Amino acid sequence: MKERDLATLNVVEVAPFRVARWEESPEGRVVLVRVRPERGPGAARRWATYLLGTRRIRLDEVGSAAWRLVDGRRTVADLATELRVHFGERIEPAEERLGHWVRVLRREGLVGYAGIDPAPPR
Repeated sequence: MKERDLATLNVVEVAPFRVARWEESPEGRVVLVRVRPERGPGAARRWATYLLGTRRIRLDEVGSAAWRLVDGRRTVADLATELRVHFGERIEPAEERLGHWVRVLRREGLVGYAGIDPAPPR
C-alpha cells in the first residue's frame, strides 16, 4: 500500500502488531526499546550507531495498557473498547487518541499494520 493510500486509511479499522522489543519497568510500565540500525562504512557506521544508538521510550499507564493489547488481531476500535473498561472517561476520545498513538508508533517503526506491513520475523 502506498503512503498516499495510507493517508486516507481509517486507522480505527487497522489491527496493529508489535515490531519493537519491549520490557517492563519496576513500576509496571512498558518501556519500548528501539535500536537504530548501523549506517555507513567503518568509522562512520560506528559514529552513527553511537549517536543514534538505542533509544528507550517509556509509556504512561494508558500507553502501557494499550501496548499489552496490541497483537495484530485487535483493531484500534477494539483496543479503545477494552481500554474504556479499565480507564473509563479518562481516555476519551479513545479512538482518536489511540489512532494518533498508533500512527506515531508506526511512523517510528515500532508497530506495523496487519495485512499492510510485512510481519516481523519470529
